[in-house]
Parts: sequence; C-alpha cells; structure tokens
Amino acid sequence: MQPILQCSHLSKHFGYLRALDDVTFSLERGRIIGLLGPNGSGKSTLIKLASGLLVPSQGEILVDGQKPGLETKLQVSYLPERTYLNNWMRVRDMIDFFGDFYSNFDKAKAFEMLRRLNINVRDRLKTMSKGTKEKVQLILVMSRNADLYLLDEPIGGVDPAARDYILNTIITNYNENASVVISTHLIADVERVLDDVVFICNGKVTLTSSVDDIREGQGKSVDALFREVFRC
Repeated sequence: MQPILQCSHLSKHFGYLRALDDVTFSLERGRIIGLLGPNGSGKSTLIKLASGLLVPSQGEILVDGQKPGLETKLQVSYLPERTYLNNWMRVRDMIDFFGDFYSNFDKAKAFEMLRRLNINVRDRLKTMSKGTKEKVQLILVMSRNADLYLLDEPIGGVDPAARDYILNTIITNYNENASVVISTHLIADVERVLDDVVFICNGKVTLTSSVDDIREGQGKSVDALFREVFRC
C-alpha cells in the first residue's frame, strides 16, 4: 500500500523567506502523526500544501500518489488554525453546509458527537466560548469519511479539559485505513495519542520516527527528546 502522504525535496518560498526547505518524508496509512515544532517552523505551510491551498516552489507533494487538487479534495479533511465559519451561523447551518459541500460528510456522526457534548444545534457560533467553537469545528472535520485528516493546532488556546476531549475525539473517529496529522508545538499534550512524529525546525525536517522507537531507543519521551536535541 502506498503512503498516504509523500514529500520529495519539497520547498516553499515566500519571497526571500524559505518556509520549507528540501523536505523529504512519507506517512503511512492507519497512523496518528505529530507534526511537531515551534511556532514559525513551517508546520502550517506543509499542511496547506497537502490540502492544496498552496503550491510548491520546488519538489513534490503527493496525497495517495496524486498531486493535491480536485482529485484529492474528497480524501483530505482539513482543520485550519483559524476558523473560517461565519459567526452568525447556527450549528445546524454548519452541519447542512458541510453535508451539501462534502459527499463523504456523515451527518449522523456529527449529530451524535454534538449530543455527547450537549451542544445545542440551534446555538450560533458567536455565542460560544473559544473551547466550544474548537470542538464544533473539530466535529465537522472528523465527521467526514476521509483518508487524511490535517489538523492545524487543534488544541491551541483551549483549556486542558477541552484538550482531552479534542484528543479523544480524534483517536475515536477515524478509520484504520486513514491517517491523522496533528500539527502542534504543545508536544507533551498530544504525545499520548501519537504513533509517529515528524520534527520540523526552520523549514527543515530534522527527524521522522515512530514514538515507540524514540521511547525504546532513546529511553525518553518525545517531548523530552525534542527539548533536548531539536530545540530551535
């Protein structure tokens, strides 16, 4: 089975700024992968390239063997760092919007997750706390039957209880043939759900490894290794 995501000598420049520089790695199906690095390291740029929102300056990025574009839109479910939903929208409006826009959106799954959280489908986004908004957006993204979930800072700026819910939602709502990429600088908070990690610093990938290999080979946590060896 071919990798769900492949990068080969991938670079992205914004004028003189090299957001990504000669990045090469691949991600397998059925894994939860941490894209880990400090703010400004290139994580969001990589995710936007994989989702088709940006195009490479050099090199290649492939989703299930195809360049990101119309052919991969159904395969990729993307959670941006900032919301793109309108504040006036009710939760039910958002469900209908996603259901109309994505043929692989599972309304029943979305309603069930909302029910478990006691989120009223008649509530408007503008009346919600930041943590509740984050949960609603994640529910929308994870209710798609996609092959690759790209989550850009899904736990940034929310309280620890909300982080726990978000991580539990991620690990219980994707199928065994799909993969989830979680971009974050909060390594200690996500480490427990990760199978693999990609360390990125100043636009360069400095390490790709399974979490088990790090713990067994290095005798330390992912967070400890990152702080010790790959600090930017």
